[in-house]
Amino acid sequence: MSQSAEGVQIAKAGPRHGLVAADGRWITMGLGVATLLTLGLPLIVTALWSLMNPASGWFAPDILPPSLARAHWREALSDRTIPGAFLTSLLIGVCVTVLTAVLALPPAYALAKLPFRAKRAVELFVLAPLIVPGIIVAVGIGSLFFRLGLVYTIPGVILVQTIGTLPFMIRILAATIEGVPDDILHAARSLGAGPLQVARHILVPVAGPGFLAGGLLTFISSFEEFEKTFIIGAPFVQTLPVILWTYLGGRVIVFPTAAVVTFLLLAPMLLIFFLAERVLRDDVLAAGMGKV
Repeated sequence: MSQSAEGVQIAKAGPRHGLVAADGRWITMGLGVATLLTLGLPLIVTALWSLMNPASGWFAPDILPPSLARAHWREALSDRTIPGAFLTSLLIGVCVTVLTAVLALPPAYALAKLPFRAKRAVELFVLAPLIVPGIIVAVGIGSLFFRLGLVYTIPGVILVQTIGTLPFMIRILAATIEGVPDDILHAARSLGAGPLQVARHILVPVAGPGFLAGGLLTFISSFEEFEKTFIIGAPFVQTLPVILWTYLGGRVIVFPTAAVVTFLLLAPMLLIFFLAERVLRDDVLAAGMGKV
């Protein structure tokens, strides 16, 4: 075929619009490489540090450790501080999740169903804990907690973490409750149901996916929270992020033990993300985050 004939065929085909099926392969390859570089490679390096043999060490110019061992894992798990911090993080995460869900339902319903003035201003005010850095929130509320006797206590850590997790839960619940038909709520009220009965028998079951999505995000945010926990709870309330800071934030950096703590910190999060992918609908999280 001559060049002129090829030019005629290209001209007839016209310009290309959008993506075609062949582009999916290159997009998948690009996403795979990006995931490997941003997530896979750091995890591999962390795993090698956690399995490094303390007898041989790992020094430059060696790319890989000369030998591997589980000595650092045995040392970390035999230390009562790290398993205790893991259980404390789980306890605080569950308590923060439940408290956040209870406190978020009324404002979420108001933002979703009740018309009032300055509604947009209230929505922005709800997001204030996300805009202000966590360390500023903790320092500002620390003096109040000191007067109330809540510093260096687990209840104090739960309350200060709830301040940071409420915006996520409120936005996601508001997006979910917006999809509840008003006719159902009006019918329940006309039949004599009170606000608590409406919330218990209608809002909570219907908004179940929103509670689950917000609960997962809340638990992850609580489990990995450091700034507010450190200022309000340390040194008496030890969570995994606080323990991790002791190995990485002092004069001596202990990479192997910090790597073990990192994996203990990542394990529940990876499990939660796996469950979220299996259970949740994409539109629940997208709607909640899109309202921001």
